This record gives sequence, C-alpha cells and structure tokens, in this order.
Amino acid sequence: MNHVHGHEVIAMMLNTGEAYSRASLHNKIVERFGSEARFFTCSAEGMTADGLISFLENKGKFQPLEDGFNIDSEKVCQH
Repeated sequence: MNHVHGHEVIAMMLNTGEAYSRASLHNKIVERFGSEARFFTCSAEGMTADGLISFLENKGKFQPLEDGFNIDSEKVCQH
C-alpha cells in the first residue's frame, strides 16, 4: 500500500493552481497517487483520498475560488 504525506497533495494543488471541486480533487489524487493510497499528516493517518479532503477542509486549508477551491498558501505548515 502506498502511504503518502498530505503535504504531497497540498504541493500538487499549489503547483497546478487549478480550482477543484471535491470530486475533481478526488479524481486528481487517485490519478496521481492511486486508488489504494492512504494518507497521513502530522495529526492523522490511514485516510483515504476522501478522508484527506475532509481533513484539509475541516482544518481550514482550502481557499474558496470563483469556480471551486484550492489550498490557501498562508495556511500551509512549513515543516
């Protein structure tokens, strides 16, 4: 099983600069990391793509855009 730190997903989102919906972000994560990937962060582990999306949303990491959301770069931890 592929274990991926949430920072890799955050970096992907920052690098693309795209606006995402929950569905399009899910699809992009699965495309990049695989459907069996599990994600971890500094405070959680074993999350699916949808679990990570909910985790990031609940932590206030998303910045609303006109046509979706992306990562709020000011709310990204730097460790």
